[in-house]
Amino acid sequence: MTAPFDRASLLKRAVVAAAAPSAFLQPHPKWRFVFVNHATTNPFFVPARYGIGDACSLFDVTSEWAGSKRSDVAQMVAAMEQAIARRVDGIAVSVIDQFAFNAPTALALEHGIPVVAYNADGGHNNKRLAYVGQDLYQAGLQFGARIVELVHEGDVFLFIATPGQLNIQPRIDGALDALRDSGKPVKAHVVGTGALVASEHHRIEEAYLTHRTLRGMFAVDAGSTSGVAAVVKKHGLHAKGVRAGGFDLLPSTLDAIDRGLLDFTIDQQPYLQGFLPIQQLFLHHYSGGLVSPAETNTGLKFVTRANVRRYLTTTSRYEGSSAEEKFPVT
Repeated sequence: MTAPFDRASLLKRAVVAAAAPSAFLQPHPKWRFVFVNHATTNPFFVPARYGIGDACSLFDVTSEWAGSKRSDVAQMVAAMEQAIARRVDGIAVSVIDQFAFNAPTALALEHGIPVVAYNADGGHNNKRLAYVGQDLYQAGLQFGARIVELVHEGDVFLFIATPGQLNIQPRIDGALDALRDSGKPVKAHVVGTGALVASEHHRIEEAYLTHRTLRGMFAVDAGSTSGVAAVVKKHGLHAKGVRAGGFDLLPSTLDAIDRGLLDFTIDQQPYLQGFLPIQQLFLHHYSGGLVSPAETNTGLKFVTRANVRRYLTTTSRYEGSSAEEKFPVT
């Protein structure tokens, strides 16, 4: 006769097992996961790719980096379909379009290939198992609230690489709502800058040269934020009272904050946006499907001159400033 279930004994055994110096991983297939990205060469994803590599090393799996350099949805869908045809073991995709990824996601799931979204989420129409990334609209609301703390009236320009794209458009939407709800006489102008960093810088400077009385310049993506910093520096705008800020942790952005050229940037932890999809896809397979991928908000942190020194003095894979695998020694 089977002994009755004893929860206390079971918990005690679990504690003992957790304390034992046994390896976590047992032998398993070398599962293959594919990341489908919308900006494969964008420097924002350097720490994300370090996160992917570190997770693959930790869990003994492999990964591939595919997609488009210029947010070409057709190229991304094709990369996803190729991964499905090869019967890979999992797909992480930046769902930048509300409709285009729905069919390939459903097809992957039909073939038993788990799909998670990262960095951008297509919403309820897409059947992905989970989203790993920032709550983009809420980030936009906080972004807009910070803008109206800095600019009390006048023209403010909001720069976005690819208007309508779901990894950044919700930030613009949130910012515009926050500006409107503030009741302050701040007039927002939205400018599309393009998916490539060089074009972003050019269009940002063009916007300033044709609107020299503007009071603020803010961006919702990494490349445009770097462009804002470059234009503010070139034309001495911060000393003229123009406020500026944006998103992400490019080295030029952090340096601009330290120099007083930008008032803030927002950290959305790109390293986790690479690491966590691998972890979740691995555990999905390793548990036989019992541990399902989970919705994960990678957060929002304002980086200002008051706290930027840690980012500048700690070189690590976690924000992409070093390829070296290490941890700080105290």
